[in-house]
Amino acid sequence: MEMQMEFIRKLPVPKELKEQFPLDEKTKQIKEERDREIADIFTGKDDRFLLIIGPCSADREDAVMDYMYRLAKVQEQVKDKIFIIPRVYTNKPRTKGVGYKGMLHQPNPETDEDMLAGIIAIRQMHTRVVKETGFTCAEEMLYPANHRYLSDLLSYVAVGARSVENQEHRIVASGIGIPAGMKNPTAGDLSVMMNSITAAQSAQKFIYRGWEVRTKGNPLAHSIMRGYVDKFGRSHPNYHYEDLLNVLELYNKDESLVNPAVIVDTNHNNSGKKYLEQIRISKDVLYSRRVNPDISKLVKGLMIESYLEDGAQKIGEGCYGKSITDPCLGWEKSEKLILELADLL
Repeated sequence: MEMQMEFIRKLPVPKELKEQFPLDEKTKQIKEERDREIADIFTGKDDRFLLIIGPCSADREDAVMDYMYRLAKVQEQVKDKIFIIPRVYTNKPRTKGVGYKGMLHQPNPETDEDMLAGIIAIRQMHTRVVKETGFTCAEEMLYPANHRYLSDLLSYVAVGARSVENQEHRIVASGIGIPAGMKNPTAGDLSVMMNSITAAQSAQKFIYRGWEVRTKGNPLAHSIMRGYVDKFGRSHPNYHYEDLLNVLELYNKDESLVNPAVIVDTNHNNSGKKYLEQIRISKDVLYSRRVNPDISKLVKGLMIESYLEDGAQKIGEGCYGKSITDPCLGWEKSEKLILELADLL
């Protein structure tokens, strides 16, 4: 029986897209410099605190750019203590596989999916962010084969809770040359997360985009703690002092792992999706760092979901700068929080 899959059209390969939408020398230099600074934070040469902050999903370029301009001003105020990597997430995992899957699928959330327009739109938006604000951003690596469309622009990737057990995500993360945060799986088994970090830090050989490839391993692969759901569907946090000590113990048990590092995701199951809790959770993590030098060394930063307006809306409701996926912290609260965190560091 034939595959029941309609081949719609051949899309450009990443090399072709990069040639069609090239980066100038200044943009390349910004990325190189930021990549070096971020690597120094993960290896402990730089003691600044990372803040991976921005919308749950980057759904429209105008609002995303508005957010980035505001964020750039705050970055300038806190640059001695905090290094900001904006979230510009254009690929969204859906638990049931249906619904809005991000700008890659739908450059306009209110119209049909269009992958060609999507890959162009996400490349152009990421390029604008670098050129106009000097930020290089974070994305979720939802589809490992698509990473190369943006590989010359990104400074950080997260492998999501549903992807972290997947062999392809793990081995592609071993060759991307930038930090890869491996989230704990939705059911919370930390051994799954630790195994994914080992796989990503190891040298690998595999098939990628029709090529046989080899990687040296990614020493900047690390853990993202995002809370979990139990078998009764209840949310549980895993950002507390004892949780962080537990992860440190797991790192110490595996001598093959280098650069032990944790990023705490303050939303998702850590907040029980109550987005305002991100404020309290952020400060709680900084308190844990303050009372224990080992935790201070381990926890490199926070991941915060934040946009122009508080909360979330349904697609089509038309509120500018309000999330159409998970609820986010609005701009005023976000700015206040960043300044407070700088004071606490």
